[in-house]
Amino acid sequence: MSTQQAVTQNEAAETRRAVSNILKGSAGNLVEWYDLYVYTVFAAYFQSHFFSSKDELQAGLEAMAVFSTSFLMRPIGSWFFGRYADRNGRKAALTLSVTMMSAGSFAIAILPTTQQIGVWALLLLILVRLVQGFSVGGEYGTSATYMSEAATSKRRGFFSSFQYVTLIGGQMLALLVLVILQNTLGKDVLTEWGWRIPFAIGGVAALVVLWLRRSMEETVSEEQVRAAKAPVAGEARPGTMKLLFTQHWKPLLICIGVTLGGTVAFYTYTNFILKFMNDTSGIAKTDTSVINFWALLIFMLLQPVYGMISDKVGRKPLLLWFGIGGVLLTWPLLSTLAGTKDPFTAFLLMMGGLLIVGGYTSINALVKAELFPASIRALGVGLGYAIANSLFGGTVPLIGAALQKAGQVDLFFTYVTVAISLSLLVYIFALKNKKTTHLDREQGDAWSPAAVAADDATDAGRRDDDKDLIDASRR
Repeated sequence: MSTQQAVTQNEAAETRRAVSNILKGSAGNLVEWYDLYVYTVFAAYFQSHFFSSKDELQAGLEAMAVFSTSFLMRPIGSWFFGRYADRNGRKAALTLSVTMMSAGSFAIAILPTTQQIGVWALLLLILVRLVQGFSVGGEYGTSATYMSEAATSKRRGFFSSFQYVTLIGGQMLALLVLVILQNTLGKDVLTEWGWRIPFAIGGVAALVVLWLRRSMEETVSEEQVRAAKAPVAGEARPGTMKLLFTQHWKPLLICIGVTLGGTVAFYTYTNFILKFMNDTSGIAKTDTSVINFWALLIFMLLQPVYGMISDKVGRKPLLLWFGIGGVLLTWPLLSTLAGTKDPFTAFLLMMGGLLIVGGYTSINALVKAELFPASIRALGVGLGYAIANSLFGGTVPLIGAALQKAGQVDLFFTYVTVAISLSLLVYIFALKNKKTTHLDREQGDAWSPAAVAADDATDAGRRDDDKDLIDASRR
């Protein structure tokens, strides 16, 4: 066997291993985000069971307020699970996270209503959503870290993009369940008891993922775990706030800035837009469900494409695509959507927004993971994301619903545009393209001359192998 063949076989083995671990990690991410989003997707059907208001807009506002409370727990969840993952391993943290989310989904599926136990129903709903917010707060940072570490160095953009493939897939799956139930049970049955079915599905799916995650490979070194349990005197232990705030506070601020505009845009075009089409555009709920499903399906399939592009041109150009496009086109897209009642036109407008947002969603997890060393990566990524998400992304449905009710949707367009512009400044001045990162130093530099030369040699070797096969077939 030639040296080139050995290198090719070794790369193939690494790729197969990365694919296996990414699939196991992303399956849990899919279920976690399905369980989180199924609340907003079915809110219109169960809100009358928990909120006393007879005004549909007011009840919807109250439902979105409860949705937003789950974001209050995200920073706490990211701190707890990030610390846990940096000190005990990514696998242990991801397993615990999906267990908690499963318990929350089962709880909502059997939760008594206000008609049965009064105000306690609302209080229990809020409690469960806080638990799920705590869980998903840990899921994001840990899964972003795990997928970035499990990926091969030359394909990090591609492999890491599957975090948002599954994140979007979770929301799309919730919409698919909605469409199926709308067409099988009907509005009356859905409103009466059918809304419990999707929560039960999420609970069962989480148990399946719990079993899958048991066979995941760990990406944290034994040395890091030992250092966390037996620290050297005078040194900050891995996964601690002391280490984060004394040595890595600058990348933490960058992480928050990278996330701010992206999370606002993401929740606008994938979450709040469902209610926006219903209440502002006046499009029927059954039509908006179909629009959202197909738009999110295309958006989901585009994530690896964006990721592959980033592996060629770097991460910064994609973030600039999102930032510049978001600043220039948010107002035209949303204002036009507000005035249309045609479902196909609404689909095109939503798709236009998602094509812009894809520059952020596909690579943001990797960009953040590359900012921190392994000893503090899960905590830094998770906490930075959670802070920005809790303050800005999670409040999008609430702010949007409140401005809708006040007849001031124009102010919402401005809010989204300003948020994106703030992140654009971070992309321009705080990030460099194709710069050696912590992940590169730990696991190999995809941008180094040696790595590029190795890629060229591999491609040349593959071309030679192909030529030999062609010549042999001719003989």
